[in-house]
Amino acid sequence: MQTRERAILGQVADVDLRLLRVFRAVADCGGMAAAELELNIAISTISRHIKDLEVRLGTVLCRRGRAGFALTPEGERVYAAADRLLQATDAFRGELHDIRRSLGGELHVALFEKVATNPLAHIDHAIARFRQLAPAVSLKLHVGTINSIERGVMDGKFHLGLVPEHRRSESLGYEELFDERMLLFAGITHPWFKSPERAHTWADLESQELAGLDYHSPNMQLAHARGLKRAASASDQEGVAHLVLSGGFLGFLPDHYADHFIREDRLRAIRPKVFNYRCGYCVIDRREPTPPRVAKAFRDCLLEAHPRS
Repeated sequence: MQTRERAILGQVADVDLRLLRVFRAVADCGGMAAAELELNIAISTISRHIKDLEVRLGTVLCRRGRAGFALTPEGERVYAAADRLLQATDAFRGELHDIRRSLGGELHVALFEKVATNPLAHIDHAIARFRQLAPAVSLKLHVGTINSIERGVMDGKFHLGLVPEHRRSESLGYEELFDERMLLFAGITHPWFKSPERAHTWADLESQELAGLDYHSPNMQLAHARGLKRAASASDQEGVAHLVLSGGFLGFLPDHYADHFIREDRLRAIRPKVFNYRCGYCVIDRREPTPPRVAKAFRDCLLEAHPRS
């Protein structure tokens, strides 16, 4: 068995990398059916690839059946190792493109949610410009929380991240892009929905049940600074919106995102000149090692699309 392990570990061929990529995608998607769209190959082919990988490694990587999909303990370890290997492989390919002074390979960019409706966000313009400069690059966009994006950039999983600025890390570089206005909203069945325009103050808000984001963010910072009671929390803005729409909570949401609900008379901004704060958005990258040239090119496109006055 030891001889076989040394042979496997010592001979990582292209076929092994391909099988590992399939395995990682299946694990990330939570099963073969979900990975079918991600990989654009049939479930039968995915199943065969996983089986081939298990045979090559001499271990069972996952359980699949009526109980659902789950990685085995060995599968968990192989997944972690494969993720590191594939990230290193992608980084190596990027370095080769840098050496050849060409823009190619993959570029992974992580975005904070609910940005597309912000009229001050011109990420689409940056993407269009980047596609002109680097048509051979495969652009991969990811959406996540602030913490997951920052951690992903630090770990090398993402080349760039776009997040609301809330606290800066010495490990990351920051460039300001645009901002958004956060307003306090009430759902149609909440008592504050039909209250007079000047009826409430910050002191009144302290006694109200508030819905907010459940991780460190400008939203959480405001709640702590103002002594607001967070009676419900959500992992993203969509969750906060549902809580506010229920009528049981007040909550801060981006004005551009809430605009649709306002037009349908389902949400109302409460004293927007009083209950508001602004979030500045930054593009972040890792200070060390220096980001590849393809990442710098996309960052420049973002800065070009968001000129600071």
